[in-house]
Amino acid sequence: MISEGRPWGMYEVLHRAPGVQVKRIEVKPGLRFSLQKHRRRSEKWVVIAGTGVATVGDRQIAATKGVFLDVPCGEAHRMRNTGKDPLVFIEVQFGDYLGEDDIVRLADDFGRTGSL
Repeated sequence: MISEGRPWGMYEVLHRAPGVQVKRIEVKPGLRFSLQKHRRRSEKWVVIAGTGVATVGDRQIAATKGVFLDVPCGEAHRMRNTGKDPLVFIEVQFGDYLGEDDIVRLADDFGRTGSL
């Protein structure tokens, strides 16, 4: 399995096949990842631990255990941990290209913006 640390937490690739990738994503307390979008993939999220707020387009959605979220291709999105424990969710990506360089960062707390 592939694990990658990030300033906001980490992710681990659980499954990879043509057109689909599954990740376990953990966001540290008080942090959030980039407001971003993707050109070539959509995502489905299910929260499995912790509490937070998901941004999908112009919506703010409470993210607690059992919540499912749909992130359409091209839609701005991010996840923020509002709790004291790690926020953990499973992300299932669907698309013709699933590389990390498909991220377009619109805003970032760590100074990383633009296309990768």
